[in-house]
Amino acid sequence: MNYILFDGNVRNQLLPFTYTRPVADIRIGILTIREKWEKHLGFTTSTVTEEYLSDKFPMVEMEENIMINASYLPTENLVMQIKKLTQKEAIFDDDEMVAFYTTDNQEEVNFADYKVIELTEKVMRIENTWDIFAKNGAAIQADFELLTREEESQPIPEGVQCINPDQIFIEEGATVLFSSLNATDGPIYIGKNAEVMEGCHVRGPFALCEHATLKMGAKIYGGTTIGPHSKVGGEVNNSVIFGFSNKGHDGFLGNSVLGEWCNIGADSNNSNLKNNYAEVRLWSYEAQGFTKTGLQFCGLMLGDHSKCGINTMFNTGTVVGVSANIFGGGFPRNFIPSFSWGGSAGFTTYLTKKAFEVSEIVMQRRGIEFTEMDKAILTHIFEETEQFRRK
Repeated sequence: MNYILFDGNVRNQLLPFTYTRPVADIRIGILTIREKWEKHLGFTTSTVTEEYLSDKFPMVEMEENIMINASYLPTENLVMQIKKLTQKEAIFDDDEMVAFYTTDNQEEVNFADYKVIELTEKVMRIENTWDIFAKNGAAIQADFELLTREEESQPIPEGVQCINPDQIFIEEGATVLFSSLNATDGPIYIGKNAEVMEGCHVRGPFALCEHATLKMGAKIYGGTTIGPHSKVGGEVNNSVIFGFSNKGHDGFLGNSVLGEWCNIGADSNNSNLKNNYAEVRLWSYEAQGFTKTGLQFCGLMLGDHSKCGINTMFNTGTVVGVSANIFGGGFPRNFIPSFSWGGSAGFTTYLTKKAFEVSEIVMQRRGIEFTEMDKAILTHIFEETEQFRRK
C-alpha cells in the first residue's frame, strides 16, 4: 500500500516551523512525525504539502493510496484501523479527517461518496506550535517504547549515577561520562553516537538524538528533546530542538521550540512566565495577531536558520520567524518576522544574499549542501513574509 501524509488544516497554526517543512517533518518526542508513521506502518511515506515545498518533499501517488493527516501521531490501534481501510472509506475524529483510502487523484476526491468510520480512541494531535513542547514528554514515552521494544541498551558506564535504570536506553556508539541520569518521571534515551559530557544532570523524559551533544555541566529538565547533530549546554526545561541547532553555552531555555540550523548565543535567556502569572498570548500567523494559548508557561518559538547574539533576552511568548538575526541589549519585540536583522532598538530587512551566505557556511560545516532548492524555499518565504516586516 502507498501511504501519503498530508498537512491538514493546522498547517498555518504551526508556522513558522511549517514554512520550511511539511507538518510530517516536525520533531516531537524522539522521532519526527513521519518517522513515527513509517516505523509503525513498515513503509516509507511521501507528502502532500505547500506547492513551494513540493520539490524538496514530493508526493508519490499510485493507483491506490491511503492519505493520513500528519497532525495525528500514530498508535497501534490507529494504525490497525488505517490498515483495515478499503476503497472509499474514511476515518474521522468528530469533523476532522484522519485518514482515507482513495483510488482517485487528489483533485477528484469526493468525500460525499465515502463511508465514515469513527476514530476508536483519543489520539495525540499537534495543532499548535506550543503543543510541540507541551506534549513532548508523552511523545518521548511513546517513542521510547516503540524504539526500545525487544532491543538491548548499551551498559550504563561506570561513574554515571542513575535512578530507574530500566528506563534508560543508550544506543550503540553513544558516550556518557560522569553524569547523573534520573528516569523517575520518564525515560531517558541517548541516541547513536550521541555524547553526554562530564557533569551533566538530566531528568527524564529526555531524548538526545543521534550525533547530538550535551555539553559539560548542562542541567536538563523533563520533557526535553535535543535533535540530531545539535549541541546544548546551560539550563533547558521542557523544550524541543529539531536538529542541527546549537545552544552551546550557559543561559536558560524553557518551554520553547527551536527549528533547524538555529544558534543561541552565550548567556542568552528566554522568559517562560509572565511577571503577573497571566496566560501567555502568542503571535498567530493565521489570525495575524496575538492569541491565547491557555498556558501559564510558554517561551520561545524560533524558526529555521534564525540566530541570536550573546546575552540576548527574549520575552515570554516570543515568536521568531525564519532566517532572523537578533542581537543587542534589551528585550526585542515578541514577534520578530522572518528575515529581520536587529534587536530592541529596531529591525531592518535581512537581505537574502547575506542570509544565504551564512546558511551556506553553517550547513557546509556539517557536511550538508545548501542547495538551489533550499534557496528557492527561503526566497519564497522572504517574499511571503514581507507584509510582516512592514508592520
